[in-house]
Amino acid sequence: MEERKCSFCNRKIEAGTGKIYAKKDGTVYYFCSSKCEKNMIELGRVPRRVEWAIKGW
Repeated sequence: MEERKCSFCNRKIEAGTGKIYAKKDGTVYYFCSSKCEKNMIELGRVPRRVEWAIKGW
């Protein structure tokens, strides 16, 4: 299986878990949790400005 990392916090995502979000332009995002998904998609936050996401890098 291909190892994937969260597009927001860069944590490893185990096979069979997480979410895949595809935009209309073909960009694909992988998220480990709904927390990461909401921060990036709904709130438009940048990972380098969110303290808890930086710790995952």
